[in-house]
Amino acid sequence: MVSINPANQIIVALDVPQLAEAIALVERLPQVTFWKVGLELFYGAGTEILEYLNHQNKRIFLDLKLNDIPNTVAAACRVIATYGVEMITIHTSVGRAGLLAAQDALNSLSTPRVKPIPQLIGVTLLTSFSARDLAFDLKVPLELPEYILHLALLAQGCGLAGVVCSPQEAAQIQQVCGDDFVRICPGIRPLGSEQGDQRRSLTPKAALDAGANFLVIGRPITQAPDPAHVFEQICAQCQQ
Repeated sequence: MVSINPANQIIVALDVPQLAEAIALVERLPQVTFWKVGLELFYGAGTEILEYLNHQNKRIFLDLKLNDIPNTVAAACRVIATYGVEMITIHTSVGRAGLLAAQDALNSLSTPRVKPIPQLIGVTLLTSFSARDLAFDLKVPLELPEYILHLALLAQGCGLAGVVCSPQEAAQIQQVCGDDFVRICPGIRPLGSEQGDQRRSLTPKAALDAGANFLVIGRPITQAPDPAHVFEQICAQCQQ
């Protein structure tokens, strides 16, 4: 049986465009301690949302998916590290040079200035992609699980703390990369929820059983009439 502590295993996605909407959601879900801030909200609210979450003693997963040349991703990491976030994301497709530059930038920060240094998490393949998309749109000749494992090993070899992957790949990554290599699984869909644009998804309990360390859940909770009730239901289902 998988035991879950919602305070440190479920990351709720603040996928709203404005600061006021984000604050309203945080206030409706006081039991949630770990929040994801992605592109939409960061573009809409900037660092104000990060300051608010820090003031509320919340953990922050800043999911900006950095994707640029090595010098630029390294410079971005040095700035982001001052925001008080726990994790930041970078596309593993930036390659070895980009991943090393970003991780080295974080490693070089003096601890009195940045406490703690954020963990760098590599994004493997977005959960909206299917095996067909990988083959026909991206022209990648590898099978999807093989490609994602390759990217996970690349990230691990560059010193990253873990990866974002679908729950369908979490078990293999855990087996090959070890228990300490973090596996964050987005696009989780509880029983009865619509899949939406997610192509490689599982239920929360199935994802944890498959080896996920963290679950990122957004719309099924935040768009529910009673978000707190849905959050509690998900936690209860994971303990069954």
